[in-house]
Amino acid sequence: MKKDILQQEKATVTMVGAGPGDPELITMKGMKAIQRADVILYDALASKELLEFVKPSCKLVYVGKRKGKKEFSQEEINQLIVFYATRYKQVVRLKGGDPYVFGRGHEELEYAMRRGISVDVIPGLSSALAAPASCGIPVTKRGVNESFWVITGMLSSGEMSKDIALAAQSSATVVILMGMTHIRSIMELFQQGRSSLEPAAVIQYATLPEQKTVRGTVSTICQLAEEQQVSSPAVIVIGNVVNESYLLEELSNQHVAIHRNR
Repeated sequence: MKKDILQQEKATVTMVGAGPGDPELITMKGMKAIQRADVILYDALASKELLEFVKPSCKLVYVGKRKGKKEFSQEEINQLIVFYATRYKQVVRLKGGDPYVFGRGHEELEYAMRRGISVDVIPGLSSALAAPASCGIPVTKRGVNESFWVITGMLSSGEMSKDIALAAQSSATVVILMGMTHIRSIMELFQQGRSSLEPAAVIQYATLPEQKTVRGTVSTICQLAEEQQVSSPAVIVIGNVVNESYLLEELSNQHVAIHRNR
């Protein structure tokens, strides 16, 4: 018991945001934490390629959670973090995206801190920003919108977030994470609150080679996503900024045509 207490005083749990999927989008500070880790507890959405950079003695512990499948409950993950922090000096909790954006990162660090363990956090690039950018959608653009909302599409209870109805009444860009289960209900709210012609997009596997992007309107996006077999994990974007991605495509095609004619 005394040994465990001494180890806790020396141990540090570092919460690392792995980014949206592409392993090259992790921060340099996050990569350094991975390289010095004695133990890494990693999620399903964290790129496995990042684990190739660990030192040979590093222990890898998979604690991933995906829709409909959980290896561990949240309470069990919290306990595992503390368990390894009493036995190793550098413990990394590697989470997809940013740990503080619907990632329960703060809950996990709070649990460790209440048990006398030192903690640190290294932010990551959230898919809420990276997914739209990866397909040419700016979450903000001067003259198009004034703000953006990031909302979870599904609460821990399985119900749809009530904030979505409020967002539908605004003129903001709305980015919805974990919303594919309720996508039809979400689009109905926006048809009522805005217009059936309001632009919308769904981005699956953002920043990865297998990325799929479907664009349409709130009245057509569900059918388009179904036809192109786009499902979770995906990010939903609603707002006039979606149309700005078409402009980039047009300009890109013009450049290609110019080079061909030279």
